[in-house]
Amino acid sequence: MKKFLAIFLALMMVVGAAALAENTEAEQLESGENLYTQLVVGSTTPLSGCFFTEMWGSNSSDIDARMLLHGYNLMEWRSETGSYAVNHSAVSGLAVTDDEAGNRTYTISLYDDLYYSDGTQITARDYAFAILLSIAPEMAAIGAHTAGSGYITGIDAYMAGEADALSGVRVLSDQMLSLTVKAEYRPFFYELALLDYCPYPIHVIAPGCTVEDNGEGVFIQDSEEGSFTADVLAKTVLDPETGYLSHPSVVSGPYTLLSFDWDTRVAEFAINPYYKGNSAGYKPSIPKLIVRPVQNDTMVDLLASGEVDLLHKCVSADVIAAGMELTANAPVNVANYPRSGFSFISFCCEQPAVSSEKVRQAIAYCFDQNAMVADYVSNYGLAVNGYYGIGQWIYELVSGTEGAPVEEPAENATEAELAEYEETQAAWEALTLDNLPDYALDIGAARKLLEDDGWTLNREGKLFDAAKDDVRCKEIDGELVALELTMLYPEGNAIEKSLDATLVANLAQVGVKLNVKPMPVTELMDVYYRNSERDCDMIYLATNFATVFDPSQTFSPADAEIGAANRTAIVDEELYNLAVDMRRTEPGDVLAYCQKWVAFQERFAEVLPVIPVYSNVYFDFYDNTLQEYDITANQTWSQAIVKAYLGDVMEEDAEDEGDLEFIE
Repeated sequence: MKKFLAIFLALMMVVGAAALAENTEAEQLESGENLYTQLVVGSTTPLSGCFFTEMWGSNSSDIDARMLLHGYNLMEWRSETGSYAVNHSAVSGLAVTDDEAGNRTYTISLYDDLYYSDGTQITARDYAFAILLSIAPEMAAIGAHTAGSGYITGIDAYMAGEADALSGVRVLSDQMLSLTVKAEYRPFFYELALLDYCPYPIHVIAPGCTVEDNGEGVFIQDSEEGSFTADVLAKTVLDPETGYLSHPSVVSGPYTLLSFDWDTRVAEFAINPYYKGNSAGYKPSIPKLIVRPVQNDTMVDLLASGEVDLLHKCVSADVIAAGMELTANAPVNVANYPRSGFSFISFCCEQPAVSSEKVRQAIAYCFDQNAMVADYVSNYGLAVNGYYGIGQWIYELVSGTEGAPVEEPAENATEAELAEYEETQAAWEALTLDNLPDYALDIGAARKLLEDDGWTLNREGKLFDAAKDDVRCKEIDGELVALELTMLYPEGNAIEKSLDATLVANLAQVGVKLNVKPMPVTELMDVYYRNSERDCDMIYLATNFATVFDPSQTFSPADAEIGAANRTAIVDEELYNLAVDMRRTEPGDVLAYCQKWVAFQERFAEVLPVIPVYSNVYFDFYDNTLQEYDITANQTWSQAIVKAYLGDVMEEDAEDEGDLEFIE
């Protein structure tokens, strides 16, 4: 399996590398001018207008927009090292101290040349405001999901109203703040990620208010000019035309928002003239970006006609085949990269019919996963059976597509050192996902699971007869529940035909009726994130995992009833405890983290809060006037675009043709 994966990914990389143009920034400058003024980006995931925080949920397009608009995070993910580090575009220094109780304080120094897009200087108070905003009950009152900062000391007393200030955050000067993490929250494998905040403008979100430090902590101070209330935030954040959620007017990132149209879901962005550059020193050069939704059946035609310049994260095998054909006949380039996420069928475990583990397993046995993968993504994806994507650094280490981070012993190593090296190597070799349950198509196994779980009645409460009854039923809490289920999927997605052939028909054979219904993506995300009432049993979606892989909150039993974080509403203490144990790995102990990750995956595949479908290689197709678009070194297009530029394609010198290298 490990060798197969390595070959698969290598072949995908070669496909992309062979089509990339190799124009440099120096070549663009030599041309003497740049006539290009805008780039149109097409995505199959429409923008939902959540351009500020994840507290109203996220989709991948919204995340891209946020990366364009908000910058100067205190920390950043370094793909080359697989860890978080200081963002040197914003932070000039970091000091760490521990107290006797084991609480850890990070003192952060900021550069004094950070500005918002309106010219207002960014200070330590803006970062403190971002933290206070993320836990404010006033935000919760207008529908935000305020969670995730429980690691800060003093937060419990502050949120309970027992303290006037948040003691774990201090503003020490305009360019210095500190944040203290509770001892009980340590160790945390992604430790520096706890500091990963970006600034938000209080003068826009809470006009007239200020962030103050009373010597014991920070708090938001009202004034005669303004107050921090839910009514104020409902206007400044949620107003559909001017609210900061969908129309952030003052930002800190490489681009500003020119416009966002709710009807067309088209957004336009312009360069932020006050942006000093990212940690690598790059500033944006493409004057205008337009992000628009596209459909699978027409997106390649839009690229060919010039209506779209960049198609991001193409998945469908038909789209990829058409895009690859276009690269041979048009000035179009391609790049591909393994996905750090997967597609899946999420269960709504609060619904009686699918609250049973055996029912979920039976549905999985009725799913012809391999046929679905072959039909939808063909050779560009792999079936997965856990909560992972093939582009995740953890998976790459466990599967062997990346070498284990073990230093070779020195030539004069002692016997003890050699023995330790061999033991560590053996531990890495022992890592495997082969022990995950395999739900290969098995109608008989599905039928037996349902019968063992008590689904033996028909709609009249009599014994189920497969020859004449349409669905199985079971009495739950005095009510006859039928296995007539509803699955939602994103409107416009071509997956419905595959679902009919690979799941719906098979379920009917065991007495389960599945109704598959399309829903607009923005509405579907509200249902998935539990922002609206759920009257479905299953949801077909795809997701990319955050760089901080901490599923403890996602599968927290305490959050199963009311919160948005536990989207499946699964209640399984063992799964949750395994996630917490993984989180509590010492930073730098990569082997232990991977071992715990495997244990978590094994339990996940057993209780099945979701049915994994596939992870795949993404393809980006783009006009060859887009230069230096290094998507493989970035998380997404909106990061890669900061370094990229628009320029003429330079002709290759004939004498250079002999320098080409071919990779086998």
